[in-house]
Amino acid sequence: MLNKGIKFLIENKLVAVLMLVLFVGWGTINAPFNWNTGFLPSNPVAVDAIPDIGENQQIVFTKWDGRSPQDIEDQITYPLTTSLLGIPGVKTIRSSSMFGFSSIYIIFEEDIEFYWSRSRILEKLNSLPSGLLPEGVNPALGPDATGLGQIFWYTLEGRDTDGNVTGGWDLHELRSIQDYYVKYALSAASGVSEVASIGGYVQEYQIDVNPELMRQYNIGLNQVVKAVKESNKDIGAQTLEINKVEYLVRGLGYVKSITDIENSVVTSEDYISIKDIAKVSLGPAARRGLLDKEGAEVVGAAVVARYGANPLEVINNVKDKIKELSAGLPSKVLSDGRTSQVTIVPFYDRTELIQETLGTLNEALTLEILITILVIIIMVFNLRASVLISGLLPVAVLMVFIAMKIFGVDANIVALSGIAIAIGTMVDVGIILSENIIRHLDEDDRKLPINTIVYNATAEVSGAIVTAVMTTIISFIPVFTMIGAEGKLFRPLAFTKTFALTASIIIALFLIPPFAAFLFKS
Repeated sequence: MLNKGIKFLIENKLVAVLMLVLFVGWGTINAPFNWNTGFLPSNPVAVDAIPDIGENQQIVFTKWDGRSPQDIEDQITYPLTTSLLGIPGVKTIRSSSMFGFSSIYIIFEEDIEFYWSRSRILEKLNSLPSGLLPEGVNPALGPDATGLGQIFWYTLEGRDTDGNVTGGWDLHELRSIQDYYVKYALSAASGVSEVASIGGYVQEYQIDVNPELMRQYNIGLNQVVKAVKESNKDIGAQTLEINKVEYLVRGLGYVKSITDIENSVVTSEDYISIKDIAKVSLGPAARRGLLDKEGAEVVGAAVVARYGANPLEVINNVKDKIKELSAGLPSKVLSDGRTSQVTIVPFYDRTELIQETLGTLNEALTLEILITILVIIIMVFNLRASVLISGLLPVAVLMVFIAMKIFGVDANIVALSGIAIAIGTMVDVGIILSENIIRHLDEDDRKLPINTIVYNATAEVSGAIVTAVMTTIISFIPVFTMIGAEGKLFRPLAFTKTFALTASIIIALFLIPPFAAFLFKS
């Protein structure tokens, strides 16, 4: 059956040419090196600098402000942990109780699909018995990302038109811009799971009550809280018909300024309002951390990529969004006459690391191929045979990219190293076949047609070539059986090496013979 396929392609060289064009074009489309051909679309394999060897885990986060770690542990972490134990596919659960919040890490078996596990957790959280958790406490599922998902950090800074730092913006102003403008815009970028704001001050309305005045008017703190809550709402009523026109009746009461809170009535007796017993102001919310950049406190955020997304593509999408919204960021004129524009400044960008990794591997593969071609020309000392053998390498590498895209193997420094390791074996296949074709040509002395000579030479060694390469592929089976972090680290290398060796067999047995018959016919 193998020899029949070889004979068919030798006799139908157009099919072989079409196969070569297909492999080269498809491989160029899926190549991770960002080649711009100008006419071919680009659909590269997912690219990252290093493999993600983290656990298959999900995080359930619960806030309960102002409570001690022991209270959090007893009333939130323990009840939630015991309820989540029954989820199918769970390997282990780890929990952490801190001041004001609880984090539960649910680690699933490796074969459990990522989003399926999230669905099971949400089902469990929605079916928790009433009274299990304190009133007002709502557990939340963490973002659909892994520990390697933080791909881009940035800060918001005031800068002039030349890019020089000007300042002039308070931390609470920058945090408000981040929370209500930048965050929403970047969250809309394709592939982004979360934009986590860091640093600065979250602005809030603050009511500082005067205990003496409250005692004087005989008002309790609960009455103040109730007055503020009830004064910050809109009320919808029925409709009112006047002169055959229907009017909607509404009560507008949302708080829009400090004055609205100050005028909120606490008690109708003596008409006591908030301003009579307290001071209302805008101020920063309590915080337990900050973001430092070169010794200065700044406001910024971390962009987290969604699970399974292409990190390089997500970073490019984020940068495109930043270009779109930069023109709309606020600016102000400082006292010295300079204009200070809020600017998004990259703080950590994995693009450089990814490009360095791809550049190193691209250079290594290119040099390996060039050196191999040089050695082949010198050792084989036959230009036509050298062209056949040398052409095998780049086409086989492009076929590996096709297989990586189909099987979902990400391109990183470990995965692409498998191609570099396999180059020696790939060259051997081409050398064996080409040398045998040359030997048959020398022995034949032009008695048989060129197609017959090439077919006889190929059929003679085809079984040996397949056996030799399959021996190498089979020797990598133990790597495919690895689990955990080791499996995630080395399985991509085994995949790419297997893809490369398989591609070399396909090219050597099905593409080299028809082209050899064409090149050696004269």
